[in-house]
Amino acid sequence: MKTPILGIIGTGMVGTGVARRAVAAGVHVVLSNSRGPRTLAALVAELGPRARAATPAVAAAEADLVLAAVPLTARKRLPIAGLVGKTVIDPMNYAIYPGAEIAELDDNASTSSELVQRDLPGTRVVKAFHNIGPRQLQSLARPAGAEDRTGIPVSGDDPAAKKEVADLLDLLGFDAVDLGSLAESWRSEPNTPLYASAYTGQPPAGLSVPDAVAWFQNAPGTPISAARIAELAAATVRGPAGFRF
Repeated sequence: MKTPILGIIGTGMVGTGVARRAVAAGVHVVLSNSRGPRTLAALVAELGPRARAATPAVAAAEADLVLAAVPLTARKRLPIAGLVGKTVIDPMNYAIYPGAEIAELDDNASTSSELVQRDLPGTRVVKAFHNIGPRQLQSLARPAGAEDRTGIPVSGDDPAAKKEVADLLDLLGFDAVDLGSLAESWRSEPNTPLYASAYTGQPPAGLSVPDAVAWFQNAPGTPISAARIAELAAATVRGPAGFRF
């Protein structure tokens, strides 16, 4: 299997976390953000020769598949023309705050990934990397066949695109768990059993919201099998969309 070139647009916690795991697994990454390649010099130096910086348009053009690690509200600012024909990995989650409400998500008429697919015509969107933290992405990676290998859910409408993402996850040390179409991606969104706590357990009682977020970000991680991921997804009941603490 050819090792893909992974384009990463957005170098916050998710983009940087995936980049670190990717280069450790032998994958070449092209990093980009809205501030320009020069702002990524320190990160590229840290990651080593498998990483380089570019503009979002170049990252999209030169990559085999692209991680769009930007806020959901920034999805229309992606280099849409350059993404046509690409598999786009969507790790975006719906965060509710004044001015960012989306009615069709609030009433569950759509999933956030269906919106991303609609706004990126000509691409093949696959939901992944949205429910596991950067630290757990490093600590839970295991070789293929390991008894304690962890599963990561993927959702998408294009079977070939989902296979591309599953192959990438395998390289990174995880088993892909196919949850079905983008319309079913709510099964691993915030406020479901598959979001964050599946990989960490529950935080101590009584934490403030900022302290709970910090706890999840720093938890070392607990392996969870692909079979258990599938069980939790099947048993999940749809509730309100978005981050609701």
